[in-house]
Amino acid sequence: MRSTARACTAIDGARLRRALSAVPTCVTVVSAAEGEVPFGLVAGSFVSISLEPPLVGFFVAASSTSWPHMARAGRFAVNVLAAGQDSLCVRFARSGGDKFTGVRWTRSALGSPLLPGAVLWIDCILWETRVLGDHLLVVGRVVALEEPGSTTGVPLVFHGNSLRALPPESA
Repeated sequence: MRSTARACTAIDGARLRRALSAVPTCVTVVSAAEGEVPFGLVAGSFVSISLEPPLVGFFVAASSTSWPHMARAGRFAVNVLAAGQDSLCVRFARSGGDKFTGVRWTRSALGSPLLPGAVLWIDCILWETRVLGDHLLVVGRVVALEEPGSTTGVPLVFHGNSLRALPPESA
């Protein structure tokens, strides 16, 4: 199958990005602490992988300067951002720097940073990392989570090259 795919016309990254902007993705901030120092990054490609064992995954650019610190921690939290948390998305999407300056956060049982107001958080132990093209697939084993409650907001999504809120559920 790979040989057939390679024989096809090459698709450049800009064209692929434009096409995939039609696919909505939830906005997550993946966070970890190396010692006492918190690190975080936005991962727009977050996925449930397995129920037994409970595994989730996300993709991060291989060039990320935050991920190596987070990987050394051996654990991470996935914070699913809520509508109205656009500024957190922008803050954690930038490269480098202390993204947690001025951000209120707490620690999970594993010690990973949790962002208040998130729709959901998932606490994970690093399970596996694989290089796939210019990104890394990071897989975590879920050890704890905070399920959405009735007072939780709606998730923030990225669609059509902009941040949007999902419409609230109808009764």
